[in-house]
Amino acid sequence: MISANLSALFYLVSGVLFILALRGLSSPETSRQGNFFGILGMSIAVVVTFLSIGNFSTGFIYVLIFILIGGSIGALIAYRIPMTAMPELVAGFHSLVGLAAVFVAISAFLNPVAFNLGVPGNIKLGSLIEMSIGAAVGAITFSGSIIAFLKLQGIMSGSPITFKGQHLLNAIILTLILILIYFLCSSQSSKLFWILLAVSFLIGFLLIIPIGGADMPVVISMLNSYSGWAAAGIGFTLENTALIITGALVGSSGAILSYIMCKGMNRSFFNVILGGWGATDDASSKSTKEQRPVKSGNADDAAFLMKNASSVIIVPGYGMAVAQAQHALREMVDTLKKNDIKVSYAIHPVAGRMPGHMNVLLAEANVPYDEVFELEDINNDFANADVAFVIGANDVTNPVAKTDPQSPIYGMPVLDVEKCKSVLFVKRSLSPGYAGIDNDLFYKENTLMLFADAKKMTEDITKNL
Repeated sequence: MISANLSALFYLVSGVLFILALRGLSSPETSRQGNFFGILGMSIAVVVTFLSIGNFSTGFIYVLIFILIGGSIGALIAYRIPMTAMPELVAGFHSLVGLAAVFVAISAFLNPVAFNLGVPGNIKLGSLIEMSIGAAVGAITFSGSIIAFLKLQGIMSGSPITFKGQHLLNAIILTLILILIYFLCSSQSSKLFWILLAVSFLIGFLLIIPIGGADMPVVISMLNSYSGWAAAGIGFTLENTALIITGALVGSSGAILSYIMCKGMNRSFFNVILGGWGATDDASSKSTKEQRPVKSGNADDAAFLMKNASSVIIVPGYGMAVAQAQHALREMVDTLKKNDIKVSYAIHPVAGRMPGHMNVLLAEANVPYDEVFELEDINNDFANADVAFVIGANDVTNPVAKTDPQSPIYGMPVLDVEKCKSVLFVKRSLSPGYAGIDNDLFYKENTLMLFADAKKMTEDITKNL
């Protein structure tokens, strides 16, 4: 059994390591070190928690059994999951964090004596407030993450699902949650507690279904924030310093990341959180595509343009992830470099389906970090580049974001690929991206469409090179 003061000290050390982990994860070059600090901090927190268990002989065995079961399942899933499915994995893990917070809140409410919170019907007011908020946020995180998982997996439509009066209904339910928490704290009624959980699960569904696929990276970081706040709330209930620190770090960093991404997309933070920002009329998109001619080519054409280029900028998108073309892309780039062609990668903040999705895939293919640039660092280089090779990206390269005030992506910063001398666009078809709108870049004079699977096309180009 470890003393309370010593536990607090070790939890503080864990908190410092978690802060260093976040600092390390802010850059690809230091991400491995950041990961190590995070693992070390969590290991210390887990060991200290074990040593803090009152009934060591019985409690330790139960905790160890469940950690081994859960840890084995999690490790197996993480080991087998492909990098392309990482957003779904993150959404799934967020849902489990939320559900864990709900279960802890239920346990504390039904048996407050075990948590030193009082007795049933007479729980400490502060603890009850923390428990209620943690349970509500946990339930919202769980159900919202389930919807995000279904959308990312393709089981559910990625388009915004809206209905009349949706925002009003959400506002009423959120107000109802606050009212329920107030009356629960005054009456400590078990019925109100279960109603609070049910209503919180419901609002989680309603908050995420109207958010479209184009905003999914923001949703992932937002749910990450929710899971952190849920953990922090339950940390107060358990009087666990490490859980409070960890939850606050995750909650605040997730919220800041969501805000930064919304700002980078010229989106209203509250608009994205509270609903979709407009599906477009697919019919009009289709009719437009039928009337506008495009130039299409093959791998031989693409190889010819690249051979005669002095600089090439690669723009990866979710299509590259789906086709798992990152390794083939790396081989193509290596071939270009052997011919003394300068190659760099341009990453849009919301390319893919989660923050840093493209960076992770390129790192998996051992692409050097110094060749990968963010939008603001490389956008001016497109005008001087000979070829832009767009592989699976769509909305993040659409020029209408700068020219059409009626477009749902108007104002969103995009990569200026149309300024290149030649644009090679690898895509299976002319179908719109997540925003549901046609891409004007398809029809530019300097654009050559390469209709094929991204991996196969890239491999064929490499052979021709």
